[in-house]
Amino acid sequence: MESLLPIIVGIIALIAGIILGKILFAKNTKQIIETAEQQAQAILSEAGKQAETLKKEKQLEAKEHFVQLKSEHDKQVFQRNQKISESENRLKQKEQSVNQKDQQIERSLKENETIRQTLTRQTEIVNIKRTELEKHQEEHIKRLEGVAGLSAEQAKSQLIETLKNEANSQALSIQQEIIDDAKVKANKEARKIIIQTIQRTAAEQAIENAITVFNLESDEIKGSIIGREGRNIRAIEAATGVDLIVDDTPEAIILSSFDPLRREIARLSLQRLVADGRIHPARIEEVVEKTRKQIEEQIVEIGERTVIELGIHGLHKELVRIVGKMRFRSSYGQNLLMHSREVANLCGVMAAELGLNAKLAKRAGLLHDIGKVPDEETELSHALLGMKLAEKYGENPAVCNAIGAHHDEVEMQYVISPVVQACDSMSGARPGARREIMQQYLQRIKDLENLALTYTGVEKAYAIQAGRELRVIVEAEKVTDGESDKLSFEIAQKIQTEMTYPGQIKVTVIREKRAVNVAR
Repeated sequence: MESLLPIIVGIIALIAGIILGKILFAKNTKQIIETAEQQAQAILSEAGKQAETLKKEKQLEAKEHFVQLKSEHDKQVFQRNQKISESENRLKQKEQSVNQKDQQIERSLKENETIRQTLTRQTEIVNIKRTELEKHQEEHIKRLEGVAGLSAEQAKSQLIETLKNEANSQALSIQQEIIDDAKVKANKEARKIIIQTIQRTAAEQAIENAITVFNLESDEIKGSIIGREGRNIRAIEAATGVDLIVDDTPEAIILSSFDPLRREIARLSLQRLVADGRIHPARIEEVVEKTRKQIEEQIVEIGERTVIELGIHGLHKELVRIVGKMRFRSSYGQNLLMHSREVANLCGVMAAELGLNAKLAKRAGLLHDIGKVPDEETELSHALLGMKLAEKYGENPAVCNAIGAHHDEVEMQYVISPVVQACDSMSGARPGARREIMQQYLQRIKDLENLALTYTGVEKAYAIQAGRELRVIVEAEKVTDGESDKLSFEIAQKIQTEMTYPGQIKVTVIREKRAVNVAR
């Protein structure tokens, strides 16, 4: 029993603790609930106040918006009413002016009627006087016919015929004098302008070749460039489109290609590969691709620098890129960008001498050969392709026509077109500016002589002055002097339409009659 007593006491204490805890928990829970209810009431009260505040603010905003809309509406109504009033005033003024004009017209009609009556009376008087004059003239003519023994019609016909013949002879003489004087003055003035233009333009001559020599520090690097079984050199040729010639030339490799742009890419790629020392097919492709991108950026930079130096503004960015691309093209060995810059400067000076728009002429001169550097192959000639590119990128119609007409493939419609054509010929015909392969040059000379020999009556034909002049000797029995002029013109026209040549060709027809006898 004594051992159970602590247990019973513990149980009773536990039960009492549990009951006391429940009582305290219930009391705390009640306090928490009361506090929560008070907070809820406070929140609801605060929310009601905020809602009331928002409601008042929105009402104020709505009132202000209504007032603003009303003021705008009133303003619009006032402006509309003002416009209506102005329109009514203008209508009233027009009505007044119409009424005034009606009154003026009525007065004018009355005055015209008075003038018409006066003129009628004067016309009657004039008719009477004319009748009397005609009678006197008839009597005078009859007296003259009796004295001269000719009728009036016969005398008039003879006089008219005499005056006509005299006038024709004088007109032909004056016409010939005017033509001769105009030719002399035109040739003199043209020669003066061309000489001044050439003298005032200093141009460098850049002759392009079909090969580029890449110099090496030593011949040991050649083996690295060739690679095992020639795989490196094949990779370079495949990536760049350039033939690499590795021969006995000491410390040099020759890059051969008709395209200067490809040769430049190959040269820069080789330079980077040699400097880096890692030369293998994968590295070659990577370097060539980077170099190609660098060249594209360089092309744009060259084009921008060119247009800035020439003072040409507002050129489309694609045309600027094409201008830069001309740096890596050549025409008969002449660098295309140098040629175009020279033509632009010549056009600017010549246009200024002639009183034309120098900036427009310089622009046309720079762009006249853009058809020679197309991004895609086409069957059009470079002049027509250049004209289409200029039209595509919004160039002035005068510039487009000058580009298309500088080889007479379209009709010249603007004054600057012949200026561009003349300056293009001056730049291409300048001594040392261009070069040709010997076989092509000899074939062109032979074609020139054979073309003249196809005409009837031509005995001999000689191309002299490096193909700048064609002398044609005809048989005097078959060709007259008048036919010689016609033959010279026809040969010149046929050369112009059928042959391609730089500069111009002078055609001289010689007709000689020789009478030979021997005294024995």
